[in-house]
Amino acid sequence: MTEQSVDLKREQEATLARPRLRYSLMARGLFLGMDLLYGRATRLPKVRLLEILARIPYQAWETSRYSLLSRRYADDPAVERAAEIIAWGRHAQDNEFWHLRVIERRMAIDGVREGWLWRVAVARFACFTYALFSRSLARLNIRRAFLLNAEFEDHAEHIYMQFVKDHPEWENEPVGDSVVDAVNGPYANWADVFRRIGLDERDHMNESLRRCGMADQVAPYVQAGG
Repeated sequence: MTEQSVDLKREQEATLARPRLRYSLMARGLFLGMDLLYGRATRLPKVRLLEILARIPYQAWETSRYSLLSRRYADDPAVERAAEIIAWGRHAQDNEFWHLRVIERRMAIDGVREGWLWRVAVARFACFTYALFSRSLARLNIRRAFLLNAEFEDHAEHIYMQFVKDHPEWENEPVGDSVVDAVNGPYANWADVFRRIGLDERDHMNESLRRCGMADQVAPYVQAGG
């Protein structure tokens, strides 16, 4: 399906109508920790932390696969699988970084400011602990790491699509920002920007599910214009 044919509003409706994955204790503990730090309500500082954390598993997989390559460089199938994971992880990291820049732009527009404690201390502590956990899980059980990431991305997808629903004023607010429009743009309004971010998270979830052998749970796009 081409980017131009994606009906972002229909994809948002499909997300909100679809039940979430059955989250593991690890995933529920992660989400609970974010709620304790930022509250249950979805706010821009909370999704900013979500995007900071989102890149960490892909970085951990890249590190673990390079470590594997140093030991199994003569094993062609292992090299091919590792190379695929590394390439996918880098693409996903770039995409998550765009999300982060978009959120920074939106925070600037809304005049949302965080103090040093939240913007630096809390974010760095969360990143440090999640990075340690992600690297350990990637080395111990890469399939389980993929599954946890699928749960994380499913959670993020639903958060973003509900976030758009909670901000109907975005439907009539133009974008006009080169950084925001740089990926899959230009966008008609800010609602579509956040819908696109939510759909990106679905793509990340689906690929994670495929990688851990759960392709039957992949959430397809709805038929555009149908």
